[in-house]
Amino acid sequence: MRIALSLSEKDRAKGEQSPYYRALLAAGAAPEEIDMLTAQDVGRVRGEDFDGILFAGGEDVDPSFYGEEKKYESVMVNRARDDFEQNLLRKAWDQRLPILGICRGAQLINVDFGGTLYQDLAQDFVPEFEHQQVEAGKGRSDLTHTVTVTEPDSLLHHAVQGSCRVNSLHHQAIKHVGRGLKVSAHSEDGLVEAVEAAGDYPFLLAVQWHPEELTEYSEQLKIFREFVDKCRQGDQKSEAGSQKAE
Repeated sequence: MRIALSLSEKDRAKGEQSPYYRALLAAGAAPEEIDMLTAQDVGRVRGEDFDGILFAGGEDVDPSFYGEEKKYESVMVNRARDDFEQNLLRKAWDQRLPILGICRGAQLINVDFGGTLYQDLAQDFVPEFEHQQVEAGKGRSDLTHTVTVTEPDSLLHHAVQGSCRVNSLHHQAIKHVGRGLKVSAHSEDGLVEAVEAAGDYPFLLAVQWHPEELTEYSEQLKIFREFVDKCRQGDQKSEAGSQKAE
């Protein structure tokens, strides 16, 4: 099994201390099964080389991808990463690989499906509470607000029963949901907190919060376990197919 973990340069520099990497290990993946990637790896990797892809947090998605110009100085983009991850996402989708998106990863997935984003919540949405909790003096793993599962027939419902408390580390969020996606959770102030594939797809789950910082909570760790299990099942099917071909 091979899992692609697509990160910002800042997160890859953390190496084995990356919270995403550590969450995958806690969920049952072995170190040699995780490839940490950034946009610098373009040309070296292909989506079809992996059994699943996790798109992590980081920079904002370029607004040009959803038909807008950059409106605020707070919008910080990395076009090379956008291009790299969009290509990975489309290859993964074509191969029907398990896909997990976190924060920016959820926004990237939504945009690639034709959706849009609030470029800055404080100026475009006026939320009921601070969604960038570090700006309010809280730590990354502090629980800030409640997420409620609004779609019982969803992947997220397998991990979260009803609702759970989560952290909040974002200044952008999903505005219009992309075609082919369905919303499976909301925050108290009405923001989309999770989207999934609406049709018959093995595993596509994208969440706005950061469960990798919260793996001491069983429901958060289960998100990663469900993803890793799906990746391993796909790898086993591929091996079985190869053996039959021989």
